[in-house]
Amino acid sequence: MTIPRIYSPETLENKKTCELGADNLKYLKQVMRLKHGDKIKIFDGFGHEFEAVIKSYSVEKVLIELEKIIPVANRAIRITLAQAIPKAKKMDTIVKTAAELGADLVIPFDASRSVVRITKEKSSSRVARWRKIATEAARSSHSSYITRVTKISSFADMLSLAAKDALKLIFWEEESQKTIKDVLRDKAIFDVKDFFVVVGPEGGFSKDEIAKAKGTGLISVSLGKQILKVETAAAAIISIIQYEKGIFGKKSKEV
Repeated sequence: MTIPRIYSPETLENKKTCELGADNLKYLKQVMRLKHGDKIKIFDGFGHEFEAVIKSYSVEKVLIELEKIIPVANRAIRITLAQAIPKAKKMDTIVKTAAELGADLVIPFDASRSVVRITKEKSSSRVARWRKIATEAARSSHSSYITRVTKISSFADMLSLAAKDALKLIFWEEESQKTIKDVLRDKAIFDVKDFFVVVGPEGGFSKDEIAKAKGTGLISVSLGKQILKVETAAAAIISIIQYEKGIFGKKSKEV
């Protein structure tokens, strides 16, 4: 039987035991039918993962004893995806694939051409759903890190969240001078480890938004002549960056 991999909402750093709540209690005891002494794997989303054993069940909790540390590779780069909220449930797919592909942070934001406008009353539940999706994606993809999802931002607030030393890219279908390939193959950015990428809604960005983004230091780029659906574009962009700079490939400085 495959050993279950469980998420701990609390850090496991410097701990020998931990307690898991009702959700994990039900899953381990009733769904998986595990008993005292059975093995599991447990991770905390902060890069700590252990082989562990079930010590005891109580009415509301399960006590876990941590055993052998599972080595975790450090991430070579950091990717932030700022994503204009698309219609329907496309954001669910975007968060899931971004998490599976190793994005560190997802920033949902409203753009001028966003079809969907989420009310303040509904925003908390939407963000909670996306965070749950990111957690499940980390569990199923065997990542020891969980992609963080921020609250929904305005366009201006989203731009302000970019790290000063990040390579900041905004993807615009009308950009005719630079592609993502041009930028990533530029030797001047070889040592960049932080990538901040902005993807628009179904209708794309307005020229005013592009001007504002460029005014804060973002570089306008395209994916080339191919026009992709919004949920495909985010996955393609992260995959390209990971291939060039991150988990899917490593290039030497002389290349």
